[in-house]
Amino acid sequence: MTAMISFRSVVDPSDCDFLGHMNVSKYFAACSDGVFAIQAEMGLTVSDMRSGRKLSFAVVHAESDFRSELSSGDAIRLETSIVAMGTKSITFRHRLIRSEDDAIAFETLFKCVMLNLETRRATDIPDDVRQRASAWLENDADSA
Repeated sequence: MTAMISFRSVVDPSDCDFLGHMNVSKYFAACSDGVFAIQAEMGLTVSDMRSGRKLSFAVVHAESDFRSELSSGDAIRLETSIVAMGTKSITFRHRLIRSEDDAIAFETLFKCVMLNLETRRATDIPDDVRQRASAWLENDADSA
């Protein structure tokens, strides 16, 4: 399957720093929103996190590349796919793309563990979540 579009926005002037481009924190905020969007598609909704299974993905490692500046007014989208899926972890690939020219402005890998929100410890990814997540596995992705 192709990547999921997990976030869309337009860069607001308040998203930019005094250098005139989108601030670093906004890149990561978009990716954070993207993780919550894709995990909801996997069956881990906000109500499930609050009063159901009380599970959520939590980032434990990130590797990032800034490739192109984003400026106020740029329409952007975040495409999210899965690079690897293990017993307790998933590695997401996020690509923040400027819609006007399809340029990848930012790319990051987020290794996330399935966090039990009560014990605050990593736990196995439930089978139903794994099954839904497999829809976004990149073609060459191996289990980790």
